Amino acid sequence: MQIIRKAVLEDIPQIAAIYDRILTEEENGRADIGWIRGVYPTERTALDSLNAGTLFVLEQEGVIAAAAKIDQNQVPEYSVAPWRFPDFAPEQVMVLHTLVVDPAQSGRGCGTQFVRFYEQYALDHGCPCLRMDTNARNTAARKLYARLGYWEAGIVPCNFNGIPGVQLVCLEKVLGLGVKE
Repeated sequence: MQIIRKAVLEDIPQIAAIYDRILTEEENGRADIGWIRGVYPTERTALDSLNAGTLFVLEQEGVIAAAAKIDQNQVPEYSVAPWRFPDFAPEQVMVLHTLVVDPAQSGRGCGTQFVRFYEQYALDHGCPCLRMDTNARNTAARKLYARLGYWEAGIVPCNFNGIPGVQLVCLEKVLGLGVKE
């Protein structure tokens, strides 16, 4: 059985291990995410989100299969993105950060389930505007988000989370307003 819940301190080693497995996949040429080991993401990334109360996990039979941070903090790079719906007040926007799925769980719908949870969480908190980002190199994430109805607002060249030369794809979706997605 799968459940998505707020993370607890005991989840941090499993989340850090997922980061490690993803970074190993990238270093071995089996993934292209654009992350750098020791820079982003790290165990500190997960701990900071946990301490802020914004870290969530997808758990399957006691094992963490996916994790992400959900909050209303739009990263500074978002200020220059050509959003399709720029008029939403900040308190109406929910943001998904650092969604990770354990490579061993890839292709089993964990990413889709997590994004659907994020969407419902946003609506439950009065946020019809959803935003997220990914590295332009991360074609798997871009395909997933497009399939789930997210619009690519634009690409912002930047240094992101300590990683130089990122082409940050800013994505957006509006729920529950009858807006054509």
